[in-house]
Amino acid sequence: MKEEMVAMILAGGRGTRLKSLTSKIAKPAVFFGGKYRIIDFVLSNVANSGINCVGVATQYESTVLNNYIGTGASWGLNGTGALTSILPPRETPDGASWYLGTADAIYQNIDWLDKTHCEYVVILSGDHIYKMDYSDMLKFHKKNGADVTIACIDVPLEEASRFGIIVADKEHKIQEFQEKPKNPKSTLASMGIYIFTYKLLRDALIKDHNAEKTDHDFGKNILPYLLNNGRSLYAYPFTGYWKDVGTIKSLWESNMDLLDSDCLLHLFSKDFKIYSADTCSRPQYISPSAEVKDSIINQGAVVKGKVIHSIVSNEAVIEPGAEIVNSFIMPGAVIKKDVKVNYAIVGSKTVVSNDKIGKDEDIILVND
Repeated sequence: MKEEMVAMILAGGRGTRLKSLTSKIAKPAVFFGGKYRIIDFVLSNVANSGINCVGVATQYESTVLNNYIGTGASWGLNGTGALTSILPPRETPDGASWYLGTADAIYQNIDWLDKTHCEYVVILSGDHIYKMDYSDMLKFHKKNGADVTIACIDVPLEEASRFGIIVADKEHKIQEFQEKPKNPKSTLASMGIYIFTYKLLRDALIKDHNAEKTDHDFGKNILPYLLNNGRSLYAYPFTGYWKDVGTIKSLWESNMDLLDSDCLLHLFSKDFKIYSADTCSRPQYISPSAEVKDSIINQGAVVKGKVIHSIVSNEAVIEPGAEIVNSFIMPGAVIKKDVKVNYAIVGSKTVVSNDKIGKDEDIILVND
């Protein structure tokens, strides 16, 4: 097959800041928004961008994630003219090795990329919540004659040290790249979305692999190397919704954002849909005694108590007298009779029987 641009999704991280939610599954497979998993957003972006060929590099606790993605059928990324490949670490004649970093994960799959005969590669993280048409970013890349284009978003100065920071001129050409700096020179943060001209990427990955001292990382090694060697790097400005749901608090915040009618994610728009695998759930049931306000209740949920400004996922049960406020209830969870849950995330299939869980703005995770 021959593709103009191929997508490579990095989905092998541990996600330790999500605590027990990622003890048995990879971060991209964590539930989100009542009916989704985190990986749904990047896969839907790929499909909506008209990209037909995608490789997904998995590693940590990947069984659930691999099974969920399958052939890519849920996102229309299978069949004639389309290809979804799960790319775990593998043993080769040179030996076996885990992915040693983001760049190494792509390096170990150069043979797969070569077979696509692509001109460009868009490299993506599998654990962010956002909508983006990568074809628009590719047009920007071509227009500027860029070697590399990095999607960027403006962040508050006090948060800038958490990100790779871009210093660019008025024409968006990158002058400097700072990886999680203590004293950031700008507030333009890398979103971890890169478009590379493939020939250049291939050469850079091989050089990085053969280097004596390297972390095999795009932010720490590949991008600074290219910038220092006179390559043309551009910053693609993004103004929509984007969230790295890497902590319990940020995961909770992003779920609560869905309930805001002004949320820039526009989850309920008929355009640029976010797709997910069908859970084949029964219809939702809301009893006459239930009270539901400003909430998302997914198919298969049974609500007999009170749900206020919360998200209740498929197959979850809210028993009579239970009160759910400002919380995210994952699939199959059961909130027992008269239990009060506030400012919390309740994990999948967790049974909550305590009298009261959570307090104002102190986000907690309850996960059996």
